Amino acid sequence: MKHIRKYLFPLIMFLIFETVAVVLWLTKNNIFYLFNFSYIGVSISLGIFLFIKKYKHARRVVQLLVGLYMLLYLGVIRRENMQIEGFWYYLFTGVFEAATIHYAVAKIFGPLIFGRGWCGYACWTAMVLDFLPYKTPAKPRKKIGFIKYITFAASLIFVSALFLSRAGNIETVMFWAFLIGNALYYAAGVIMAFAFKDNRAFCKYVCPVAVFLKPMSYFSILRVKCDKNKCISCGKCKKVCPMDVDMTDNSRKRKNGTECILCMECVKNCPKNAL
Repeated sequence: MKHIRKYLFPLIMFLIFETVAVVLWLTKNNIFYLFNFSYIGVSISLGIFLFIKKYKHARRVVQLLVGLYMLLYLGVIRRENMQIEGFWYYLFTGVFEAATIHYAVAKIFGPLIFGRGWCGYACWTAMVLDFLPYKTPAKPRKKIGFIKYITFAASLIFVSALFLSRAGNIETVMFWAFLIGNALYYAAGVIMAFAFKDNRAFCKYVCPVAVFLKPMSYFSILRVKCDKNKCISCGKCKKVCPMDVDMTDNSRKRKNGTECILCMECVKNCPKNAL
């Protein structure tokens, strides 16, 4: 029974996404949503299964399966702007489609369940940045997190300006904004990774999506917790955490607690299985 129980989590995650898939398929009368969320659910569940089986590249498998799907298939082939600009665009048009659904599920309400798991397993920007050499921050965190609020506001102002100016071919503009925006994100991410010796510097200081993720992640159901009876305060979990989270503190107010991406590096490196 215990052997079977440990596989309940990937099954539960699959059922959550499958429920979303079926509900959207029936309510929107569009079979694309059945395929889209079923595919993402299977990918995430597979990654969790591989993690349980102790496959060291489990998270990378999910990153590539989901990240490349969203970047190349949804973004380039289907020409859907899945960046934050796309969210503002669909929101202003009053259409609950594509980016608005994606943000509602993954970045606004989803974090109530899985926190910033999106950043750890599905973000196509982080998918590339995580292949860079600075997997754990080599220097203390900088106090420049305010930049993400500037990029958040800039994206809103950009799309607002398009609507206020009644720009023509706005869908084409949004497609090019997706391509150019991604190129700028990757360039900034790579430069910052080498400048700060931290693969996740872009996520910490610049990414506008973090503005959505932060408040809901505070109440996340899925959290890494520390068994104080087992913990020997060796500090290994803090050293390997890419987001500088203090995993030995179980309170919701723990240092950088809303930035945990559920990468499980702390769990894998804990010598006493306290996490």
